[in-house]
Amino acid sequence: MQPWFLPFTPRYICLTLATALLVLCAVGDLVHPSFWWVAGVVLFGALTGLGFYDLMQTRHAVLRSYPISAHLRFILETIRPEMRQYFFEDEKHGTPFSRDRRAVVYQRAKAELDKRPFGTQYETYEAGFEWLHHSIAPRPLADPDFRVGIGGPDCTRPYAASIFNISAMSFGALSRNAILALNQGAAMGRFAHDTGEGGLSPYHLRNGGDIIWEIGSGYFGARTPEGAFSAERFAENATLPQVKMVELKLSQGAKPGHGGVLPAAKVSPEVARIRGVPMGRDCISPSGHSGFSTPIGLLQFVAEMRRLSGGKPAGFKLCIGHRWEFLAICKAMVETGLYPDFIVVDGKEGGTGAAPLEFMDHIGAPMRDGLNFVHNALIGINARDRIRIGAAGKIVTSFDIARALALGADWCNAARGFMFAVGCIQSQSCHTDRCPTGVATQDPTRQRALVVADKAPRVRNFHDHTLEALAELIAAAGLSHPSEIRPEHVFRRISAHEVASFATLYPTLHPGELLDGTTDARFREAWALARPDSFAPAAEVSAPLAA
Repeated sequence: MQPWFLPFTPRYICLTLATALLVLCAVGDLVHPSFWWVAGVVLFGALTGLGFYDLMQTRHAVLRSYPISAHLRFILETIRPEMRQYFFEDEKHGTPFSRDRRAVVYQRAKAELDKRPFGTQYETYEAGFEWLHHSIAPRPLADPDFRVGIGGPDCTRPYAASIFNISAMSFGALSRNAILALNQGAAMGRFAHDTGEGGLSPYHLRNGGDIIWEIGSGYFGARTPEGAFSAERFAENATLPQVKMVELKLSQGAKPGHGGVLPAAKVSPEVARIRGVPMGRDCISPSGHSGFSTPIGLLQFVAEMRRLSGGKPAGFKLCIGHRWEFLAICKAMVETGLYPDFIVVDGKEGGTGAAPLEFMDHIGAPMRDGLNFVHNALIGINARDRIRIGAAGKIVTSFDIARALALGADWCNAARGFMFAVGCIQSQSCHTDRCPTGVATQDPTRQRALVVADKAPRVRNFHDHTLEALAELIAAAGLSHPSEIRPEHVFRRISAHEVASFATLYPTLHPGELLDGTTDARFREAWALARPDSFAPAAEVSAPLAA
């Protein structure tokens, strides 16, 4: 193509037209001065300048080839998530949460009609469809204030927790107003609020809601200036009457093995002060703990947390990775007689404010698999009756809760569900500090969008109406309490003509089976590799010794 013809090709025509209109407006203003000619000169002069800048800049190849017009690509790319969510996403298949699942949270939080017309939109004959079997003789509705007692024989101050609580979300990841609304809602509904690993802030304490204080590898709120665990600082907070349980975070489902990440944009002076970290840098928790290095050390650390808290329930949270590592903890329990009061299993599908793509998508076991593994492992060492299990990972409906209970959970936690209740619209901008609804930002001008007095009742409503729906489910199944749900009550379609119960898909070990010597392929090899004095598999530990 001849160079003289290039300005008239589709690639450059926008720049050519802008330049021509600039010249036209300039000449027109000289001949007949007018405001409109001046406005044209300003507008088309700006476009012409932008076009020539696009031609000369070296960062974006598409702008060098398509000056001015290529900016449309960047505009469309910016609004693509909103366009997809509002115009193209169907009711059931949006991600991470479908429109239907978000809508039911909003409706229950606002105490609006949450019923659906005409019939299910799920393809009931497609593989993966799941349902709860009902009874011909349904029970009367039970009181939906379902409780579970947490605290083993070593716990002197057990806690009667709701079966549905707010999962770990830190101040810093969430805004001040979001924390205030969540905790006030928890106080109104008499359920628990997990602090996340970012420390126990004044906003967790202001409204009096029950607190599960979580500490991670950064020991925020319980650390020395060097970043090590401080028993004195931990005891100061753990003995507060509002703190009902203390929890040690080993890993998080959305980024297990990575440690926590709070982007520098969200490390405000207040966050830096509460966490004891510098401003201007990403606040990153170490991937591992400095307070212990072995399974026995872990259990000793948890026992010390219990002692320092004055006998409150103490446990740990993890996403299941190498199975021999959790079984090593189980062997350490048997060897030392030290047991946590609870274990929270976080699933790969869990949420986060910021995580690397590979960790978010491909590291860690999904909640159902990890939950059932932990449940069976504790049965296998005769410890299931003294250790309660919590489950977290994309739980927003009563069926989500029922399914988790069938797989071995005693209670469930939800994070993003309660975020929706306080106004989250799934804009997925948590890591940018530009949350449009004031939920996940430290920008004061954005935080003001979230009005605590309006959102706190919605937190309570979402909790209460979800448990009311759960009461209806278990009554329809012929049960009196969610703790009666068993794997044989839930079924999954395997193919168009095959179904199987969870009892078949997730077989249960016999009590003490791991101690007696199991033949179950899910546990046999991992149990042999596990050892209580090291997280490394036995073969790797013994090889250097043999040499």
